[in-house]
Amino acid sequence: MSESPDRTPLPRTFFDRPVLEVAPDLLGRTLVRTTEEGRMELRLTEVEAYAGAIDPGSHAFRGRTARNAVMFGPPGHAYVYFTYGMWHCLNLVCGPEGEASGVLLRAGEILRGADQARPRRRSARSDHELAKGPARLATALDVALSLNGTDVCAGPDAPLALLTGTPPPPSLIRTGPRTGVGGDGAPHPWRFWLLDDRTVSPYRPHTPRRRRLDSGLPSD
Repeated sequence: MSESPDRTPLPRTFFDRPVLEVAPDLLGRTLVRTTEEGRMELRLTEVEAYAGAIDPGSHAFRGRTARNAVMFGPPGHAYVYFTYGMWHCLNLVCGPEGEASGVLLRAGEILRGADQARPRRRSARSDHELAKGPARLATALDVALSLNGTDVCAGPDAPLALLTGTPPPPSLIRTGPRTGVGGDGAPHPWRFWLLDDRTVSPYRPHTPRRRRLDSGLPSD
């Protein structure tokens, strides 16, 4: 029996395009996370684009490092990073190999496997909050550095995979500045989300970190 159209895995050619084409086209797609506990599925509702060497907000802006090396590889792979000593975030590499562009997965609706996510996200007040934000999404889906470099085009039974899902009509897609990005990267309207979707995270502008004059320690 053949897969229904919305269950078809996305091919590598989907990711081998400019990041600003891939990012909004990811909305409504189905992210599949398979673990020993079972299978989880999430409908993507919010993403952000990062354009490598031309984007001061990108991890790859200053060139290749051990941390961001996956971004310089072939498209259709996961770039996972650890931030603030506490949280993981999940990105998808896109564009031609060597250009190091990627899309941060910011939020989504868990369609299957919410029972697995709830124990990881005990502070969530409802299932709509399980993956409402990039760190929450990664936590809910049990994403860690061990998944860095995973080929999301390897098939639906891979640890991470992307299925066609149900793309929304263009009238439901909104765009605006990226959350928490400052400096020259702040004005770019490279955050994309689904209008009025309860799982989309709140926008927060960049807040410069200030140091206390008396102690030299970061302010609260």
